[in-house]
Amino acid sequence: MKEGAMSELRATDVTVSYGDLVALRGLTLTARPGQLLAVTGPSGAGKSTLLWALAGALVPGAGAVTLDGSPVGSREQAAGRGVVIVPQGNGLASSLTATENVVVPMLATGVKAAEAYRRTQAALTLVGLEESGNHLIEELSGGQQQRVALARAFAAEAVVLLADEPTSDLDAANRERVMVALRAEADRGAIVVMATHDPEAADQTDGELHLDEGVATWRRPPGRHLDLLSVTSP
Repeated sequence: MKEGAMSELRATDVTVSYGDLVALRGLTLTARPGQLLAVTGPSGAGKSTLLWALAGALVPGAGAVTLDGSPVGSREQAAGRGVVIVPQGNGLASSLTATENVVVPMLATGVKAAEAYRRTQAALTLVGLEESGNHLIEELSGGQQQRVALARAFAAEAVVLLADEPTSDLDAANRERVMVALRAEADRGAIVVMATHDPEAADQTDGELHLDEGVATWRRPPGRHLDLLSVTSP
């Protein structure tokens, strides 16, 4: 983990509801750099809702999400502060190549072209797609598309990286490749939170937060940097 100022991502008493359905119930979470955390639970338990709330894309009905003590803001504001999310479905532009999908978001934020292309090549290599950069997204398999979406997140050098089911379409070898890359992001100094149904991937994280009907409990408390991460929920 890089030395320097420590960021802090905090959700305080967060409740999110969809009509009569309560997706998150008074969840409080504090996360700092260096931690790779898995969020698990059955479908509909609130995993994706938690990630989108942390990303600024969902406004809680109660409670608040802050980054370094100030509201995380809208999704656009959170992105500007280095909060990157890899959604289910990947969010890629099918009419662009793999390289273009990684490069364009960086250019839009002011990264110079040479640096953007350098980061892109490094990120595609990291996920094992160094030979696929010129392929259109629609020409790639589901697992390859998933890795392109992850490469885009890695190239962004996020402060907070939120990944929703990042290994769902991957075979064992590529799952291991992605988990090594997510670990490297945490070691670089990012806050990394992944939602997953994959028990083998969850076992490789520092701690497993289990959600069931929006209620959070530790299935496996963080085994390292324990003072850097805490969560409470009723």
